[in-house]
This record gives sequence, C-alpha cells and structure tokens, in this order.
Amino acid sequence: MSEREPWQRGDDDEIDEEVDESNYKTQKDAVLIAIEVSESMLTPPPASTKKKADRDSPLTAALKCAYHLMQKRIISNPKDMIGVLLYGTEKSKYQDEDGDSNAPVYPHCYLFTDLDIPAAEDVKALQSLVEDDESDEGILVPSKEPAAMANVLFCANQIFTTKAANFGSRRLFIITDNDDPHATDKQAKSAAAVRAKDLYDLGVVIELFPIIRGDSEFDMAKFYDDIIYRDAAAEANMSEVLKSKSGGGLSLLNSLIANINFKQTAKRALFSGVAFEVAPGLTISVKGYNVISRQKEERSCYIWLDGEVPQIAVGETTKVSEDTARTVEKAEMKKAYKFGGEYVYFTPEEQKSLKDFGPTTIRIIGFKPRSSLPFWASVHKSSFIFPSEEHYVGSTRVFTALWKKLLKDDKMAVAWTITRSNAKPALVAIIPSRDRADEESGTPFLPAGLWLYPLPFVDDIRNPPDMPDPVQASDALVDKMQIIAENLWLPNRMYNPSKYPNPQLQWHYKILQALALQEEVPETPEDLTIPKYSAIAKRVGGHIKDWQALVNEEVAHVKKLSAIKRSADDDEVEKPRKRTKAESKPSSSGMSDAQVKAASEAGKLSKMTMAELKDVLACRGLPILGRKAELVERLEEWADGNA
Repeated sequence: MSEREPWQRGDDDEIDEEVDESNYKTQKDAVLIAIEVSESMLTPPPASTKKKADRDSPLTAALKCAYHLMQKRIISNPKDMIGVLLYGTEKSKYQDEDGDSNAPVYPHCYLFTDLDIPAAEDVKALQSLVEDDESDEGILVPSKEPAAMANVLFCANQIFTTKAANFGSRRLFIITDNDDPHATDKQAKSAAAVRAKDLYDLGVVIELFPIIRGDSEFDMAKFYDDIIYRDAAAEANMSEVLKSKSGGGLSLLNSLIANINFKQTAKRALFSGVAFEVAPGLTISVKGYNVISRQKEERSCYIWLDGEVPQIAVGETTKVSEDTARTVEKAEMKKAYKFGGEYVYFTPEEQKSLKDFGPTTIRIIGFKPRSSLPFWASVHKSSFIFPSEEHYVGSTRVFTALWKKLLKDDKMAVAWTITRSNAKPALVAIIPSRDRADEESGTPFLPAGLWLYPLPFVDDIRNPPDMPDPVQASDALVDKMQIIAENLWLPNRMYNPSKYPNPQLQWHYKILQALALQEEVPETPEDLTIPKYSAIAKRVGGHIKDWQALVNEEVAHVKKLSAIKRSADDDEVEKPRKRTKAESKPSSSGMSDAQVKAASEAGKLSKMTMAELKDVLACRGLPILGRKAELVERLEEWADGNA
C-alpha cells in the first residue's frame, strides 16, 4: 500500500484499503512564482522615521515572500514542486542548457529556481539572493525594454509541460506592480491573451498578486482581465484578486505573504463526480471540499541524523512466519475474523462487499425549516459542495436555483448520502451559506454554496449533565462590556482564522526547517494567537477594571440572596424523626391494619383523638408531627397505599 498525504485521508470515514496510484500522482501541487524585475519594483519606499516603516522595495518583498513560501513548502509539503521565474531581467536563462544550441531561449526571462521539489541548496540560493546584494551576479538588473508577457507565459507553459505533466494542480503566481505591460502594443497584448488561453487549456491556474504603492490603483481591465480566467465556482465565491500594499499595520512583505498564504493551498476535492439527486428524475453532479480542517503534525518519512548530512531513511518491511522464520509471500496470506472461538475467512472480494452500501449518491428526501435544527446536532464537521459539469450539463443552473430557494425560504434539505466508495451512509442536512459580499453573512471568509451537515444518530447523542440556572447579568454590566467590545474590534471588524496559524505546528516546522537547512534551532516559538496585552490595556484597561469591580459587586449580591433563600428553604423543610418500628411499641389503641383500612373507608379516622392517631401512625413507622387534619390525611394515604 502506498504512502498517503494528509489530503487523501478522510477525517471521519474509514481510509480505503486500496489507493489508485495514478490518482495519487496527479494530486501533487506544482507552483511557479513569476516575479517582475523593473525599475519601479526596485525603487525603495520613501524614507521614514517611524520604527515600523516599510523599508523593502517591492522586488525585495516579493523575493522574501518566495523564500518564505519555499522554506515552508519544503517542510509542510515535501512532495510538491516550486520554482522561481524572474522576468524583465537583462539576462536570460531557461533551465541548464549546458551549451545546447537547440535549447529554447525566452528573452528577458531568467529561471532562477527550476520547477522541482525544493532542496536545501535551492532555499539557500534564494536566501542569498535576497540578503546579499553582491551575490546576484547581475541577475536583478532590469532590461531596457520590458519583457513580452507572451514569452513569459509560453516559458511557464514549457516548464509545466516538461516538469509537471501529470500533476493535478499546476499554478502560476504572478507578482507585479504594472497593470498594463503592453499599453501601446495591441499585438503583444493579443499574443499574451493567446498564451494565457493555452495555459488555461493545459489546466494551469494563473493567480495574480498585484503590488500597489501609495495612492495608485491597479486596474485589472487594462490587461489582466484577458489573462486571468475564472470559472463559475470562482465567480460565485468572490475569488477576487488580492492586492498587496503597506499600511493598516502590515508591511508590504507581510501583506504579500498573507495574500499568498490565502491562496497557496490548492483546492483539492474530497470527493468528485457524486450524483446529486434533487428530485426523482432530476440529477446533477457535484464536488465536495473539506474547507475547514485541523492541521496536525504528519510524519511522511524518517530522517537519519548520524551522518554528516541528514538523509531520508528508506524502510523495508518483510513478513516472516512465527515458527520457522520463513518469508511469507503475499499470496499465502489470508484475512479472518474470530467468531465463536473459530476463524471465519473472507476473500478480498467478500471483504469489499461487506463495506459496499451502494453507489455514491446524495439524495434529497425532504425539506424542513432551518430553525428546526438544534444546536446539539453538530457532532461532525460539514463538507462544502459545489456543482460540476463533468457528468451532467446544466448542473450549475440547477444547483444555483436550489441554493437561492433554500436561502429565500430559510429552509434546509435532508438527504441520504454516500459520498465515497466504502464510506458509511449518513443522513445530512443541506444548509446554504450566503455570499461573501452579503452583509448578513457571519462568515465572509467562507465560500457561498451548500454544506453537508452530518446529522447524529441515537448513539452519537449524550445527555448533558444537569446545570444550574444561569444568572442574568444586569444592564449596567452589559453596557460596560459593550464599551469594551467596541474598542477591541479587529481591522474591518472581521476575524479571519486563516491569518492565525497553529503555533504548535509552526514550531514543529521551524525545528524541521533548521535541521534541513543546517541552521541553529530557534529557542522560542512565534505564537500569533497570544493577545496583545499592552494594546488591550492601553485601549480598555480602565474599563476592564471598572467592569471587574462591578462583577465582584454583583457576584457578592447574588451569593447573599442565594444564602438567604437556602436558609428559608431549610426552615420550611420538616426534619423527619427517627421511625419507630411497629413491633417495638405496640399500639395502645389495639387497631390492626384491617381495622385502620375499614375506618378510613368509613370516614371514622377524623373522630379519633390526637393521641390515638399518633399511636397508630407510630406503630406503622409514619411521622407523628403536624395538626390533626394532617395526621388523618397521612393515615388515609397509608391505608390507600396498602389496600
């Protein structure tokens, strides 16, 4: 069985025992970063006396961003390819020609790092180019005439074709500050559009990361609207171009890194081509995505560190017989289950049939109001689905109509699903999410579409423990907290979880990176989730102290009321006296059980004296305290219960 990557694992379903090797090869990612070298990109920002002022030129920030991305990929995605292409340079280079006169040459295009799995030497070379200006050997000298974008795109086409022909994800990242590279040459603009269409037909996605300086604007309509292709899914989910600029607390480098990190992970389908049966006779096809997933430390290989250079250890597994130590071949092995003290053998075909619950499908069986979904039904994370035209033409229209109808009527669909082969069947609620531009959308960082919300079975539900009634906060306490919250809003009043990486995972990557690049191991990790206490204290420190004092007053008042109520309840509760056994003190009235029942039925118990009633009650182990009417009622209840 081949080794798997984290994106191949289902989070809740069982892992399939067999992997399609061809599909495994096509799921790797290949990214080529194209950075423009020009006079404007080399111009540093204006000098400033501010401590956190931006001092990197756009080209330096772009190279540092590429270095950051490469050193991160070498650890987190060791099987993905990454390359760096500089265009607009005076020098030209395409791979290592080794004097071959027939090697292609693309004017003003310099392939600094070939598209391949990055090695430590590649990362160090890019780091040297970024940090040491004297080691660039004239690579970063801009050409006198701008590079033709048609040549840049054709060069990228050749790189992807020769180096990543079988990759399922191939993307070209373009970093530039020029929104119209061919303002006066319509023929060059038309040739670039043709080359961009060739890349699109090849399956290469072009992502643009424009750099904005000062108050200038980057107009996509001048050139890049004909270069960047967006499908229906991208348009519906607001796949806008993320523009990088300094300001708002971010440097140009941090802004560029944040934008590339937002799009650096390729969208890989969790399941694809699943039939979505909206109604009998109406079927479309959809793809499913795992949009939100917890990142965990994954071991893809073992490293041998005892040599001069760390090396990947190659493991071999051999199965041997326990008694004879003879090597056991795969054909000799059988799988069995122990049942009733005996082993029941199954063939591989029979084992597969045990997990076969039918073909993959999503079948709607009804609709319900969205308000009928309780909060405790969330036991597993949801999957995002979007239409696919691969198997059924017109799927996007039907899907969009269903999405709009569910949003309009505030309803959800209930469906029976088997999303992957060998997966367990499940009942799900199909819930629509609003467009990112919608003001009522509480999650603008999530796409618009439909979500498969797994519904729990009976075994998945546990009764929560009994909790005391919550204490309602006073209006004064709420008003004070509202002031604190309003002064702690994030920029644009939006929290984006993708900008806060897992500190434990990043620390793990830092250690691996130091070992791979033979650098010093850092001492302390960087944790972006730690609150900025100094800024919080500066903004709302006084309000927090006032709020804490008010909380202490209300807590003391609630405790005082609770103590008074408890004392009153204790006084009302009658302390039971020790019961006296009937045999230890015989009744002086001499009434038997039958006589007491007869007197109760005849209504004669009320004619007895208090002493007689207490005597009868004590003989039967009943309380004797209370008024006469209470004693009579207590004795009548005993007579009815022992009839």
